[in-house]
Amino acid sequence: AQQPGTPLSKQEYYEFFRFLSVAHHASTACLLRALYGCHHPLVQRLDKYENHGVIPEGPICSELRGIPSFPDFCTFSFYRCIRKRYFIKV
Repeated sequence: AQQPGTPLSKQEYYEFFRFLSVAHHASTACLLRALYGCHHPLVQRLDKYENHGVIPEGPICSELRGIPSFPDFCTFSFYRCIRKRYFIKV
């Protein structure tokens, strides 16, 4: 079992985003995030699921060249939505 607050493994990400594999579904999830923000219960549920039950607090480190961190998980998630890079891990 993973530690609470850690990102999903590659297989877990596959399962997590499997229902979002069609661009329409992914954009719908991102639209929810854009419309309601990170405090919406459904958005928080997805964020918690993605991070083994805990939404990480504070700065989020990334694997992105040139962008080593984000101020919080919400900002990181918005970035992934805008760039359509759903599998970027922290």
